[in-house]
Amino acid sequence: MNEIGINNVLSQIRAMQAQTAQRPAGVAAAQPVAQKAGFDSVLKSAVESVNQAQQDSSRLQTAFAMGDKSVDLASVMVAGAKSQVQFKGMVEVRNRLVSAYQDIMNMPI
Repeated sequence: MNEIGINNVLSQIRAMQAQTAQRPAGVAAAQPVAQKAGFDSVLKSAVESVNQAQQDSSRLQTAFAMGDKSVDLASVMVAGAKSQVQFKGMVEVRNRLVSAYQDIMNMPI
């Protein structure tokens, strides 16, 4: 019964590989760039992007609180909302990665 489960997973992996091989021309052209990037660099750039959004939001909040006339309330609120959405997305990705890691570690050998 264990081999049936493994064969099922292998067939699903092969089906996913076949689906990715049938990408549209525009997506296939961008694929080599993504392959060069690697998971660690993609994750690092995502974390840096979230960090930059939080710093921008904090800078705008401080400028608005100090009475800077070039910063309006709408831009402060939009920057804060963007920062919050990006952070929540990053937390969700982290939770999924931890869950996947725990699932893999709990697999019988």
